[in-house]
Amino acid sequence: MTNALAGRKALVIGVANDKSIAWGIASALRAAGAELAITYLNPKAEPHVRPLAEKLDARIVAPLDVARPDDEDALFNKIATEWDRLDVVVHSIAYAPRDDLHGRVIDSTAEGFGLAMDVSVHSFARLCRRAEPLMRAGGSCLTVSYYGAEKVISTYNMMGPVKAALEATARELASELGPSGVRVNVLSPGAMATRAAGGIAEFDAMLEATIERSPMGRLASIEDVGATAAFLASDGARSITGETIHVDAGYHIMG
Repeated sequence: MTNALAGRKALVIGVANDKSIAWGIASALRAAGAELAITYLNPKAEPHVRPLAEKLDARIVAPLDVARPDDEDALFNKIATEWDRLDVVVHSIAYAPRDDLHGRVIDSTAEGFGLAMDVSVHSFARLCRRAEPLMRAGGSCLTVSYYGAEKVISTYNMMGPVKAALEATARELASELGPSGVRVNVLSPGAMATRAAGGIAEFDAMLEATIERSPMGRLASIEDVGATAAFLASDGARSITGETIHVDAGYHIMG
């Protein structure tokens, strides 16, 4: 994939540390030649993210809390001013209030469910909408899901229906943006030890079960996800859109 993305401009949202899926994706995009814009959630997160962004020579490093429209405005104004185009968007964020996430879906609050849907799902639609006018030559929009969107994972709880909504939303966006040459796809990694996953109840047991069930007897890595993302952002995937691509060492095929 060397230089497959040379000259491309890529926005990556969700880098938290060097164990995050977004970091694996950002690293792979950069290795393929893309120029990067990387966001951090807030001032508390900035000292952890900025050194990573600088390691990848990110041209733009900016705050983005998707619950704050002003942050979105400022970010895309900066991209339009400095680049005047955008080729790739990577959305690798999700959130649910802890009490709602750890409880039964049937007991979840309307407020908690709504917040999870806004941050985890509708934010992707908003980012694609803002990116569309900058993708004048077409582009690739990617988001990140999990097998719990398809089947019940006992400890995944609220995030199951939320990720299912994300995958359905991505298909709709693929249909709507296709005429503009913008492709929309979903990466569905297997369970892996990221900071975000630490909020899921009994996560260590989930990792062990994933290894046991996988045909390859191992977990996928953030590097594996990054390599797949770089392919989907490249011209080699120019006819792939609306898909959910599993990067899970075969976990999802097992009954």
